Amino acid sequence: DWLEAIIALPLNTFYNTGIATYIWVLSNRKPKRRKGKVQLIDATAIYTPLRKNLGKKNCELSDDQVEQITKMFLRFKETEQSKIFPNAAFGYWKIVVERPLRLRVDLSATRRKQFHKACDEAKDASLAKLVDRVAEHLGVGPHQNFNLFTDAVEADAKKHNVKLTSKRWGLLKSALAERDDQAEPVVKKVHKPGKVEPDPVSGFYPSPVDDPCLVVEYEADSSLRDTEQVPLLEEGGIEAFFEREVLPHVHDAWIDRDKTQIGYEISFTRHFYKPTPLRSLEEIKADLEVLQTEAEGLLEQIIGQDTTQ
Repeated sequence: DWLEAIIALPLNTFYNTGIATYIWVLSNRKPKRRKGKVQLIDATAIYTPLRKNLGKKNCELSDDQVEQITKMFLRFKETEQSKIFPNAAFGYWKIVVERPLRLRVDLSATRRKQFHKACDEAKDASLAKLVDRVAEHLGVGPHQNFNLFTDAVEADAKKHNVKLTSKRWGLLKSALAERDDQAEPVVKKVHKPGKVEPDPVSGFYPSPVDDPCLVVEYEADSSLRDTEQVPLLEEGGIEAFFEREVLPHVHDAWIDRDKTQIGYEISFTRHFYKPTPLRSLEEIKADLEVLQTEAEGLLEQIIGQDTTQ
């Protein structure tokens, strides 16, 4: 809590740059009235134009103007050019929104032929035979539940003493499975009763098939991964934002809590921007009538006759 204030200076204040510049007022001994707060001062309209530009520099601050800005800082009051916010007003949680990986498995003869070729290249004939046996047991599919395929593969591997390495699982997924929005989510882990409490927002779901006391985690689909920024002052916190802004659109989403980060962003434009009032219909109509009259006059000059007749 060292930041007391940020002062936005006029553009083109310095010789070699026209970018926006700011003064940050820092202190490790903030007065009690400033603790937990930040003052923003918009001094962009306070300047004295130079008679002649010096490079990009076309203005400067006079002693009186410096004193004016200093007084705004010392008064620490809300005005049109001075606004005071709690620190948390600039903060946000950056959350990572995950969705489950959904895979369809195709064990057709054509697909298995391609898989055999991949196994030949990997010199893994035993895995090719395993898939043939699983296809005979489950049918050629396509199968919308990758988890049933996984169970069948593990059962056959155990029966025939085939070790299922991560490399082999990768080959099975890449050669036989593909993403399908209509398929069942791929289970990553099943937690025993009492180990983890169900929390769908965090990705821990009650088992939809087995013992309802079991808690299931699903594989995340990296291609569907997204992020959201949730204000620290969001009423109800991350959960309320997630239920209101995310779940109505993607009901199977969850938050990866381990990837949640806190960031801060200070935007002077957001707090001091003054929109230009829209012109009234009467003003627009009057301008159109003037333009129409001018156009008729020009046309009359061109063709040499009164166009209003």
